[in-house]
Amino acid sequence: MAVVFSASVITGGEASAVRGSRHRNAYATMMYMGTPRDYEFYVATRVMLRSLAGFAVDADLVVIASADVPLRWVHAMENEDGARVVRVENLDNPYKNQQNFDKRFKLTMNKLYAWSLVEYERVVMLDADNLFLRKTDELFQCGQFCAVFINPCIFHTGLFVLEPSMKVFKDMLHELETGRKNPDGADQGFIGSYFPDLLDQPMFHPPQNGSTLEGAYRLPLGYQMDASYYYLKLRWSVPCGPNSVITFPGAAWLKPWYWWSWPVLPLGIQWHEQRRQTLGYGAEMPIVLIQSIFFLGIIALTRVARPSLSKLCYRRADKNISFILTGLKILAIWSILAAYIIPFFLIPHTVHPLLGWTLYLLGSFALSSIAVNAFLLPILPVLVPWLGIFGVLLVMACPWYPNGVVRALAVFGYAFCCAPVVWVSLVKVTSCLQVSLEKENFLPRMVESAPTPGLNKLC
Repeated sequence: MAVVFSASVITGGEASAVRGSRHRNAYATMMYMGTPRDYEFYVATRVMLRSLAGFAVDADLVVIASADVPLRWVHAMENEDGARVVRVENLDNPYKNQQNFDKRFKLTMNKLYAWSLVEYERVVMLDADNLFLRKTDELFQCGQFCAVFINPCIFHTGLFVLEPSMKVFKDMLHELETGRKNPDGADQGFIGSYFPDLLDQPMFHPPQNGSTLEGAYRLPLGYQMDASYYYLKLRWSVPCGPNSVITFPGAAWLKPWYWWSWPVLPLGIQWHEQRRQTLGYGAEMPIVLIQSIFFLGIIALTRVARPSLSKLCYRRADKNISFILTGLKILAIWSILAAYIIPFFLIPHTVHPLLGWTLYLLGSFALSSIAVNAFLLPILPVLVPWLGIFGVLLVMACPWYPNGVVRALAVFGYAFCCAPVVWVSLVKVTSCLQVSLEKENFLPRMVESAPTPGLNKLC
């Protein structure tokens, strides 16, 4: 197994130097390429780095980056975020052919490089989906390995403390080659298997004299507060340890940096508030402005071009009229559905939720106007889903729920009440479409002769 470990060197003619360690300890994270969400994790990593810098932590900020991470990203993290970037070759994952293996974890074994950072006494290894609420430098007083048990029996590798050691690092690589048992094929299963006795170790309490402990310890839950704990009571009630770090280990498409994650998951806005205060949204704003102008232009053009849009082609007299009507109904319904789906794929994924939902509502309204004007449909039934989406956002974002159960019941009740309205609007749209199709100004009567029989002609 080939392993390359080196500090990054900026190329391209710029005056630069390898950044050495400045502190005894380090907060480290990893970055690799090869997933559809590389850019999103790059943004998340930078937000976490800047939030740690904002707490004035007494430690280096280190990014273990695979060799294929774009140099412009490396430059940004080093020059703008104050991080030390360590370039490495990807570790081959011998578990990638396991039956239960998730392909998005193929390169997570790169996390093992944390043990090779031997210039540091202690390293706090982090995943990008951590949200720090306070300075946590007391973690550097922990022992050779310390982690949090989110699951009662399995510790979580989204945050753990380690003592770097080339001996341990090389032994881990050997265990990879020999195929140590790994239940999930990812770093979580491998590291859990490598430290199987952590559950029996004492709880970590930082010594008041500032000394560093020896051995392995369990970290209090406050250092890895699973976001799902919050959603039940809509407040934190973690009994052990200081409320220090929030982690988001849930579904990949509901990570807090995605604009649609809030208000579906209430904590998403807290992550974006941290981004607003640190990294900002300058990278996405040009695209947002272009799309806003584009959607507004669609609204204006479809209104002006309504007479032309509402015309269809002549058909041959021997064609089945019912077949044409059915096809046009299907086209109209699909155009309405597309109006509510397409904006999700156009809006930059990492914009602020308030901006993302505003742009989504504008985009779905603009695309719905095409169907309204092309098929001469009444605007209110077509926009019932639009109004329903806006309403459910207000219901979910309401800040006065006593707990998550009441919030879930409110959303369910709203959806239950809206379902009949949506069905009635669908029936109204199809009936109006039937009437419009039978009008002479929408579909010419089949009995009228065309200038050239059998030739389609635009009205």
